[in-house]
Amino acid sequence: MEITQQCVVALTWTLKDTLGEVLDVLDEPVEFLIGGNDLLPVIEEALLGHTPGASVELQIEPEQAFGDFDDQLIFLEPRALFPKELEEGQLFEGSALPAGCNPDAPKNALFCVTDIYPEHVVLDGNHPLAGIAIRLHVKVQAVREATEAEIGQGSTGSGFFRIQAPHSHAPGSGSLH
Repeated sequence: MEITQQCVVALTWTLKDTLGEVLDVLDEPVEFLIGGNDLLPVIEEALLGHTPGASVELQIEPEQAFGDFDDQLIFLEPRALFPKELEEGQLFEGSALPAGCNPDAPKNALFCVTDIYPEHVVLDGNHPLAGIAIRLHVKVQAVREATEAEIGQGSTGSGFFRIQAPHSHAPGSGSLH
C-alpha cells in the first residue's frame, strides 16, 4: 500500500543533529497517522507516495519543526516556591506553576527545570529541540488504512516526539518518542 492522506504508517528512525550526534533512535516500529497530528508536516510530505521498505532522508530546519530558541521563555523563579524534592529535568505545565511564579510565563507552555540553585530555579519553556536543525533517517516498515477512530481523533495515540526534557534523569530516558 502506498502512503496517502488518512493512512497509518509504521516507522523506525534515527534522529541526529547537523553535527551527526544521535539524538534519538526508534528501533521498534511506531504507528503514526498521516494527515493527522502525529507527525510534522515536512515529514508527512516527504513520506507521501512511498511504500513499505522505503527509506527517506530529511534535513529539517528549526522553522519547519520546533521553532527558534526564545530567550523570553527562560524564567528565574524563587526556589522556595517549589517542592523540596525538585529535580533537574522535572516538567511543569505553565498553568500549574506554583503560585508566586512570574505571571508572564505562558500558561500553555511546558517548562523544564534546567538548573536548581539555593535561592533560584531556572525554568525553560522552549521545546528541547528549539533552534536545532535536525537530520532524520526514516524507514517505512508498514502502511495500513486508518480506522475511523484514528481519523476522528487525528492520531494513532502514539504522538510524535514526546520529549523528556534536556538533562533529564527521569525514568524513560531522554527519548524523543
